[in-house]
Amino acid sequence: MNAIISASRLASDLTGPNPPVVLDIRWQLGGPNLRHAYEEAHIPGAVYVDLDTELAGPAGAAGRHPLPDPEVFAEAMRAAGVSADRDVIVYDGGLGWAAARAWWLLRWTGHPSVRVLDGGLAAWSGPVESGPAAPAAGTFVPAPGKVSLLDADGAAALARTGLLLDARAAERYRGDVEPIDRVGGHIPGAVSAPTTANVAESGRFLPPAELAERFASLGADGSSEVGVYCGSGVSGAHEVLALAVAGIPAALYVGSWSEWSRDEGRPVATGPDPQ
Repeated sequence: MNAIISASRLASDLTGPNPPVVLDIRWQLGGPNLRHAYEEAHIPGAVYVDLDTELAGPAGAAGRHPLPDPEVFAEAMRAAGVSADRDVIVYDGGLGWAAARAWWLLRWTGHPSVRVLDGGLAAWSGPVESGPAAPAAGTFVPAPGKVSLLDADGAAALARTGLLLDARAAERYRGDVEPIDRVGGHIPGAVSAPTTANVAESGRFLPPAELAERFASLGADGSSEVGVYCGSGVSGAHEVLALAVAGIPAALYVGSWSEWSRDEGRPVATGPDPQ
């Protein structure tokens, strides 16, 4: 199944006999959450999910957005109406990063049919509604491990033996600036691949062929495994999504730079080159 869905297709599916569950994952780095924006206007039937508390665990040694407690995630998904036998569509305010985090988590925990609204809420021209939704409870039971996941050691190894992509802005990769984490730079051997280059000005993904060409130019030519990291496992999920659109499977290092850089014993590379 395609990893993304257009606004027009979603509008059609919502009027069909088996409408999907829709999750609103609007989020901003550093908070506060955007529940107020959701309650002002959202796609009809959409349920708000808080990235910081329901799609991630507490910040700490494992990074700023580590994996959530499985039961917290399960309860949030069931409260939102998610069941394994019903399609799920996720969206956010437009960047797609937060929606991709929800997409990746649902795939990692075994949901068979989840897609991201291409272009997010900005692409939606249909009706909206206000106030909270009250869906019937779902029955989803997470089964973690259904897609590839990297830890710090696995990311380091993949940077040597395969292809590890750094989805952050190029200036953070080079170490020119670091506005959030302890130190700037990148995992030695990782290749700079800002996720912002995967979308057009509209916020929609580039066509699959263009994405495949971009990733091939970075080394994703089918000859080796591919992994992705970012600052804290959010924009990196968006890069994994872009790779999926291009037909390339990739593992996510959820702890990402926020975990890697906390450990002063781990090496840090700077400058424009991988090493």
